[in-house]
Amino acid sequence: MSETIVSQDLAALCFDNRFTRHLPADPEPANYRRQVQSACFSRVRPLRVSRPQLVAYAPEVAELLDLDLRTPSSDILAEVFSGNRLLDGMDPFAMCYGGHQFGNWAGQLGDGRAINLGEVLNSRGEHWMLQLKGAGPTPYSRTADGLAVLRSSVREFLCSEAMHHLGVPTTRALTLVLTGDQVLRDMFYDGNPQHEPGAVVCRVARSFTRFGSFQLFSARSDHETLQKLVQHTIRCDFPHLGEPTPEARREWFLEVCRTTAEMVVHWMRVGFVHGVMNTDNMSILGETIDYGPYGWLENFDPDWTPNTTDASGRRYRYGQQPRVAMWNLMQLARALVPVFESVDALQQGIDLFAEHFNQTSANMSLAKLGLSPQSRESDVQLLDDLPGLLQLAEIDMTIFYRRLARLPLSPSRSSEAPDRSGGHPGSDDAVLLEALSDAFYRPEQMNNEKQDRMIYWLRRYRARVAQEQLSDSERRQRMNAVNPEFVLRNYLAQLAIDRAVQNDFGMIRELMEVLRHPYDEQPGKEEFAARRPDWARDRAGCSMLSCSS
Repeated sequence: MSETIVSQDLAALCFDNRFTRHLPADPEPANYRRQVQSACFSRVRPLRVSRPQLVAYAPEVAELLDLDLRTPSSDILAEVFSGNRLLDGMDPFAMCYGGHQFGNWAGQLGDGRAINLGEVLNSRGEHWMLQLKGAGPTPYSRTADGLAVLRSSVREFLCSEAMHHLGVPTTRALTLVLTGDQVLRDMFYDGNPQHEPGAVVCRVARSFTRFGSFQLFSARSDHETLQKLVQHTIRCDFPHLGEPTPEARREWFLEVCRTTAEMVVHWMRVGFVHGVMNTDNMSILGETIDYGPYGWLENFDPDWTPNTTDASGRRYRYGQQPRVAMWNLMQLARALVPVFESVDALQQGIDLFAEHFNQTSANMSLAKLGLSPQSRESDVQLLDDLPGLLQLAEIDMTIFYRRLARLPLSPSRSSEAPDRSGGHPGSDDAVLLEALSDAFYRPEQMNNEKQDRMIYWLRRYRARVAQEQLSDSERRQRMNAVNPEFVLRNYLAQLAIDRAVQNDFGMIRELMEVLRHPYDEQPGKEEFAARRPDWARDRAGCSMLSCSS
């Protein structure tokens, strides 16, 4: 296909750049590091790269833009989505925002290595912002170079799409492009920087506005710009609320709190740990944003964090995520006080978050067991006991739930009452334990006492299943709809990165295909659902990650 036709295909993208059209811009056109006042963004062009190469793309994201990426040549796609070629209608800019980092106010932050190309208006009337991550320095880059390396870009690209197919609210990823340039990074912050391949990810979202976007203007007492941003956000990102009247503002904040709660419930459901829940990394849309040092729980540990920067305090550990989300919402509420007539509306949102999270989380926990929401005191104890059981032998959470779904627990086998007598398991109990053993990283830790605890819980669970009169097949179907077989395990992402560094991108594409169907059994792909191998237990990139990109 000729380049002319290719260009015409991409040129069909319709840009309707509401953010830069409606909100105040930085009047300084030069691209140098500085404090930007009374502006929501600075216009800036992406840095030109030497040899862009398309590595992978997500067809489903292209469909959101009415774009068929199978049509243009890979060279043209690489040129456009590396930032080397701007299409008609693009209006590239970096956003200005602040935020709390690890609980401390950091002042101005902004898009230090992300450049928004513009908002695409598709045939369904939806607006989608295109953003290049790793496209060069901006006024907000501080001492950094604004670039990204291949390893972090692979992780961002794969995880964005994996989360979407898991049903977790998230920003998306359209393309992954190698730049052909080397980027200097000190991966371990130990004074030994190395050159690594550079890359750019094109991220896609309805909006990249963050909690910190509002916080910065409030902290600066720039209430005029804060007011404009709130009005724009309600009109453009929450159009169903109508004009930004006081009532619409109240409903807006309630919705932000509700969707944030639902997002975190989904994180907990699939065992995802964000790793860096700073307020500048919280989307106003309740979508997962900024995939830095994230990770998935493998052996169940509520205190685990994937972020080496957080290793001592573990502020952003798995079990702490709901509390941090609420704390972040409280910081947003404080920032919004100057543009709300009453703090009562803001307090209602915070209260709603706690109520909605608790109820939705309880329902999710029951759904993971294949059970319907019930007002049963016994359910509370059943759910409360499970996290402790999952730590008995370093049990893999993802595998545990899938194996639990396979257990024969039909009502015909459920007449026996739970037994606290202890003792060695009988033959039936031994079968149940053996069926779960695939999930144990440390089976030798399952002594008689721990086996008795697990068996007692399984008997209570079987009795609860009998009360609901669930057949084995019905329960399995329910459980497998919410408990994935495949997640982006930390070591799998690292293996894909290792091969990509050697110019072998096959595993990235294979993982993409597997992760498009995370709840399905996929014959021949069992290796992607297996326990983490021992060699990956403490290897860099497979356990904890730094904020280095």
